Amino acid sequence: MLKKHSQLFEALLLASDLIVVSVAWIAAYWIRFRWGVLPVDKGVPPFVDYFRMLIFVWLIWAFVFKRFGLYMPMRRMKRFHEVWLLLRANLFSILLIISFTYLFREKSVPFSRAVFVIFGVLSISLSIAARSSIRTVLRAFRRRGFNLRHVLIVGSGELAGKVAKSYLEHPEYGVELIGCLTRNQPPVGARAQLRVVGGSHIPAEAAAMLHEQQQTVPIIGIYEELPEIIESGRVDQVIVALPLEDNNLLKAVVASIGDSMVDVKIVPDLQGFIQLGAMVEDFEGLPMISIASTPLSGINRFTKRVFDMLLGTVLFVLALPLMLLIAVVVKLTSKGPVLFSQERVGLDGKTFSIYKFRTMAIDAEAEGARFAVRGDPRVTGVGKLLRRTSMDELPQLWNVIRGDMSLVGPRPERPVFIDEFRQHIPKYMLRHKVQAGMTGWAQVNGWRGNTSIEKRIEHDLYYIENWSLLLDLKILARTFFATLSDRNAY
Repeated sequence: MLKKHSQLFEALLLASDLIVVSVAWIAAYWIRFRWGVLPVDKGVPPFVDYFRMLIFVWLIWAFVFKRFGLYMPMRRMKRFHEVWLLLRANLFSILLIISFTYLFREKSVPFSRAVFVIFGVLSISLSIAARSSIRTVLRAFRRRGFNLRHVLIVGSGELAGKVAKSYLEHPEYGVELIGCLTRNQPPVGARAQLRVVGGSHIPAEAAAMLHEQQQTVPIIGIYEELPEIIESGRVDQVIVALPLEDNNLLKAVVASIGDSMVDVKIVPDLQGFIQLGAMVEDFEGLPMISIASTPLSGINRFTKRVFDMLLGTVLFVLALPLMLLIAVVVKLTSKGPVLFSQERVGLDGKTFSIYKFRTMAIDAEAEGARFAVRGDPRVTGVGKLLRRTSMDELPQLWNVIRGDMSLVGPRPERPVFIDEFRQHIPKYMLRHKVQAGMTGWAQVNGWRGNTSIEKRIEHDLYYIENWSLLLDLKILARTFFATLSDRNAY
């Protein structure tokens, strides 16, 4: 049943996309040659030549959108992710259609470059607007109880509770939980309690409210009753979320489903093993689960590096006059070098030299390395201002350009402190799976300076697991305001 609904929905989305690109293509021709705003110097080409191209436009858009996964079920996909996919798919399709027309330009009429530009803007805008409208309407229907999928969870432990919680908190997914199955027959009227687990990115007040409003899902039977419940016709999808101690029953549970037409998904109980995000990879046809994956790999790492180089260079040039002024002031107000170099640990645990304006006396660490504290006598007068405004870190823009650091990422720490932290703080070294940054998610949330290392690591790991270019831009935008109001900078 789910598959039939999915195929119908895919057909509707395909029809919607083809209508959108058709409107965009025809409108681009009309705006360029018929609207009268843009000058037409070489005459108006016959509309039929552009109309004939629609068949190739349809084929390219349908193929590319399919390859980009835009016709897969997206009930649980975040809207921004779909918009990002639409943007990439449209741009790639436009490049293909331009390449196609130029490849065969000798055998066909030349097509206006202005038409392609207008078409690109319209196709991107209209496809995003159309998809957004469709999603909004569908989610509104699902919230009202229409177009629902009836789901049964096999399992009643913490893992099953987390699965159920995700569905209960998002009625727009259009899922109705029938209940869950347990290993042993429960007492009459027993219900499985869902455990609410708040992440570091959830405000404490919200987490407390969720905890107070815990919901329940009824236990409607035991594992052996699964075939009977499926045969009743009430189930569209079965989610197998067995606790680790019941994994030896997995084969029997799956076998009991047999050749039923319900959709089946398995959620492995790997919570105790996952260090960062989990990701399923294909290895010669074998599924392999990575328990320490991060979005910052492959093309994403390349994209972030290009972003760092471009924006880092611009910021370095803009900040250069200010840095020259600071250098003069530091030199005139205290003895010692202007810049301060220190060994820090970055990507993959490798060390590099970080650059800062000197804010302390030259013999500041004569008695050994230690963190700066409020009112630290080692800090110079000018150094207090530089540290308070974080202007002492401006030379790190050179570290960003060189590739030692990123604009955004976990703040790099000194090896002497890391040796101590890694012994007492679980998952501490995982923060080195990405490049260190000038600013980070922990810093803009107030966890900088002499604050909780544990909280800082929580935020660093959240950033690594949830990285996106949009999150980087959000952190950079918040950094300016956080710097002005942060009381932990000293």
